[in-house]
Amino acid sequence: MSSTSQEHAVILIIDDDAITLTDIATVLNMSGYECHCARDRETATKAARTLALDLMICDVNVGDESGLALCRDLRHEPGMEEVPVMFMSSAQIPDIVRRSHDAGGAYYLRKPFDPEVLIELVGKALWMPHLVQTRVSRFQAAAETVPAAPKMGRVMEALQGIKIPLA
Repeated sequence: MSSTSQEHAVILIIDDDAITLTDIATVLNMSGYECHCARDRETATKAARTLALDLMICDVNVGDESGLALCRDLRHEPGMEEVPVMFMSSAQIPDIVRRSHDAGGAYYLRKPFDPEVLIELVGKALWMPHLVQTRVSRFQAAAETVPAAPKMGRVMEALQGIKIPLA
């Protein structure tokens, strides 16, 4: 997960449809998130290996392959075990919500999406307790090497990018 002081939550969007990628990235960028887009397995894997991701948003079908299987595989990459996944789809697939949950999805979003619902679900996904714990742990590890006075400011840095739902 990202933890430097000026970064916002880093989100990887995976969809083979360029218009959907652009639409989601635009909504999230306007809300202050840092977005990276992938249209296939190779690009998504490279992003998972090189970026400190806070969230993945993935279509259920990415080209000719299952987005569910793709995200299961990405979670085996170092540092990706705790990254929440939100699945989305326009397909009317039986039991898709259950299947996406079984694949590790925290939330499911139907396409076409409502921008307000997208922002709300992203905020909820980023406020999951294990993410907060990971950020606090990283802060504590970094704080051991910093003098006592600036530590409090670093608490805010460690938690930056986590959106706290108000309702």
